[in-house]
Amino acid sequence: MLVLLGILVVVAGFALRLNPMLVVTVAGLVTGFLGGMSLKEVLDAFGTGFAGSRSVSIFLLVLPVIGLVERNGLQEQARRLVSRMSRLTTGGILAGYFVVRQATAAIGLMSIGGHAQTVRPLVAPMAEAAAVRRFGELPEAVSQRIRAFAASTDNVGAFFGEDIFVAVGAVLLITSFVDTTYGYTLAPLQVALWAIPSAVVALLIHGARSLHTDRALARAIAKTRATEVAR
Repeated sequence: MLVLLGILVVVAGFALRLNPMLVVTVAGLVTGFLGGMSLKEVLDAFGTGFAGSRSVSIFLLVLPVIGLVERNGLQEQARRLVSRMSRLTTGGILAGYFVVRQATAAIGLMSIGGHAQTVRPLVAPMAEAAAVRRFGELPEAVSQRIRAFAASTDNVGAFFGEDIFVAVGAVLLITSFVDTTYGYTLAPLQVALWAIPSAVVALLIHGARSLHTDRALARAIAKTRATEVAR
């Protein structure tokens, strides 16, 4: 039971808003020592765990690149490009990105999209630029709403698209859990095939919501401006 004190260290550290890396490291040391491990064994466990999940750290290489291209005007170029396309709307951009995100996730190309590499530098600025061209200067709340919807579009597209690809980790996790827990023999292809109907429904629902975004923005902006005039 004493080894569970490491969990209390994590809870206390996060409650006190301490550095997450420091909290997790201390919790690991506490758990290791209470479990009878030496310092060398604890450090060896840290190293083994990091090496086993090093692919998770790939995003650390992507973030500096994204920051560099943003510093050199990527978002401004995206806004300028959209401002020249009069037929593009916020809802159309988000619906188009949703289709691309779900389709690429369905064939295993998960790294093409994502919040850091696509939504923040490209999709959200383009959606905002389309709204600015149509409605003029946007209230801060409306800008934040567009960014949030762009992020949710990425989440929904990736979530319902990735299960169609048989070799993705989520499908393998589902099959291994079901086989181990319930004693079945569930093939990844079965999961992938049954994921298609839910992906189609997600496409219809979120695609319709995306196309409805323009009307929702018009109402939100009109309400905000009416409130400002009343003051």
